[in-house]
Amino acid sequence: MISTPPSPPARANPRRHELRPLLAGPAQLAILALLLTLMAATRFHAVGSVLHLPDASMAVFFLGGLYLQRHRLFAGLLVAAVAIDYIAVTGRGLNFFDHYCVTPSYAFLLLAYAVLWYLGRAWAPSMAAAPRALAGALAVALAAASASFLISNGAFYWFGGRYADPNVAQYIERVWRWGPLFVGTTMAYVGAALLAHALLARLVRPRDAASGLRH
Repeated sequence: MISTPPSPPARANPRRHELRPLLAGPAQLAILALLLTLMAATRFHAVGSVLHLPDASMAVFFLGGLYLQRHRLFAGLLVAAVAIDYIAVTGRGLNFFDHYCVTPSYAFLLLAYAVLWYLGRAWAPSMAAAPRALAGALAVALAAASASFLISNGAFYWFGGRYADPNVAQYIERVWRWGPLFVGTTMAYVGAALLAHALLARLVRPRDAASGLRH
């Protein structure tokens, strides 16, 4: 009986696991700290207005899903977002639940941010510092930001109780007015983060190659 030689093991795709070092240890803590700082600096309007930085919260949740991925970190960032809002409102001597933006629709932020986080998380296995992967990440970010805006803005309009006569025409007008601003801001932050990703990957790869030659 002639036995056939075993087939060689499949070569792992290094790009597919490029994000593994970011999922634990100091790298994860550094990314988490950076995202928290960015959200606090831009969501807390007293600081963001001084720095002239638009709110980065939507981008933070997408990037968190892409780079951090863990469910508990999503919950932690969500709690941090609410805490920032609470401090921003009560710090001006106002009652949090009496604020114009705090309505029953505020609860829909959970769903709006979950869309961003989990679409980013879904793209993570395909993420790499390659043009196609980065373009894919931008496309997913655009879809996630658009869906997130429609959820949060739609919930506020239809369920917030701030409009005496809500109607489809007025809602569409609001979407066209505010959608490009919020989605565009998110894409600018995500684009900057992906550019940084590509540049860092370029710096790290030559060092890894040189280290491999020494061994």
